[in-house]
Amino acid sequence: MKYFFLSDGWVVGRVWELGGLWNESAWRRKPQIIQMNLCIWENGEKLWLYRVEDAVLMVEVKPEAPDQVGRTAQNIGQVVLKRLINADQAIDMLCAATAGKEVK
Repeated sequence: MKYFFLSDGWVVGRVWELGGLWNESAWRRKPQIIQMNLCIWENGEKLWLYRVEDAVLMVEVKPEAPDQVGRTAQNIGQVVLKRLINADQAIDMLCAATAGKEVK
């Protein structure tokens, strides 16, 4: 499994796998992307932990409702999240958040 953190009010757009954009017809299903019941606070933003299957290489994220998300949404129409993290990295970030540290 792979993981990523996503700011509250943002949603997943397109999904890429090894062959390019995720093709629901070829896979016969949507990609497995599950919001976990864990979040951290970073720079005043609530970031939710998401779990994705190994076949996913990259996800595009965008504001759910651009007029309600705030200053970031006004400046950025959509963002491509290029770097998914492994379980150890996700645990490190969660532990650092509870200890009040920022992981780089």
